[in-house]
Amino acid sequence: MIVAVSAALALLPDGDEARDWAEEELSDPVYRVAEPTLLDRIAGAIGDLIARILDPQAGSEWSPLLAIIVTTVVAALVVCAFFIWGRPRSAHRIAERSAPLFGESDARSAAALRASAAQLAAAGDWGGAAIDRFRALARSLDERGLVALSPGTTARGVATMAARPFPAHADELAVAADAFDDVRYLHRAASSAAYERMARLDDALAAARPLALAAAAAAMP
Repeated sequence: MIVAVSAALALLPDGDEARDWAEEELSDPVYRVAEPTLLDRIAGAIGDLIARILDPQAGSEWSPLLAIIVTTVVAALVVCAFFIWGRPRSAHRIAERSAPLFGESDARSAAALRASAAQLAAAGDWGGAAIDRFRALARSLDERGLVALSPGTTARGVATMAARPFPAHADELAVAADAFDDVRYLHRAASSAAYERMARLDDALAAARPLALAAAAAAMP
């Protein structure tokens, strides 16, 4: 019995070895998935600031009027951040949403898809260029939190969702979606003009302010 206990104790690590084991275990990427994002940290800091301002035991450091002004400004910034970046999401959730694209497993970012489209266009492959440029358009909107892509999302579905924050581009979105379907599924030829039209739409949407965000900015004093 004593021999068995002594043998078990001999297998226990000392302090330094135990610390090394713990650091090695916590370095696993699965733990980093649960870490808060930058937006999560900013939201937490803003919440702490508001709590301090509204704390009745904080004394006269914050006047009621100043507290109201600061709270209003912070709330407006949070609304703007929500419309620009969408809901705070963990890295794991972002990876899950970024993979499916029109029924295919394609985890490329919008920037990577645009670069691919440009290379295909330079090689004269207008069909491939148009396909990747529309994918870039869809991925960009997904990265901004303006559309929600899933394995079953169609090009027409993206056009319909994108028309809500960008109603001025609704017609162009529908045309681009039809062009994508024609090339991708009906194997019709695409022209340089069709690709350039799709590229202009993608650039315009990337530079445009979503309707909800524009309305929120206009409502601010």
